[in-house]
Amino acid sequence: MINNDVLRSVRYMLDLPDGKLASIAALAGLEVPQADFDAFLRKDDEPGYRDCPDKVMAHFLDGLVVHLRGRDESRAPLPVAKRVTNNLVLKKLRVAFELRDDDLHAILAAAGFPLSKSELSALFRKPEHANYRPCGDQLLRHFLRGLTQRLRH
Repeated sequence: MINNDVLRSVRYMLDLPDGKLASIAALAGLEVPQADFDAFLRKDDEPGYRDCPDKVMAHFLDGLVVHLRGRDESRAPLPVAKRVTNNLVLKKLRVAFELRDDDLHAILAAAGFPLSKSELSALFRKPEHANYRPCGDQLLRHFLRGLTQRLRH
């Protein structure tokens, strides 16, 4: 899924004001001008649109975890991901919102995309694992839609 779509979804889901996205990315150590986020949030056919790079998205997701859960001072910060995949987005949102397997099943079922336990656990495995399954765009879209329904209603 395109990073810009994920940014727009999370911004809507949490009803974040304009300047908040840049401050969330800053929590993970990356200073991004608000004008850049404004360009990332535009639709792809609007003038001034720019693709959100993986580096910005990775820092935003890490910052979102800190924003929602607080910083864990007892552990060293994890390195920021170089490449953002749908699986990583799903994993970071799961951590940020403190979602358990039951929550994930309920969110996906509410969005009309039920998964079995084994299908869901395969999404969170390491890519080298035999049972790893890449998260498709459709699954991530349904998850974002279901999470938005859960948080906004």
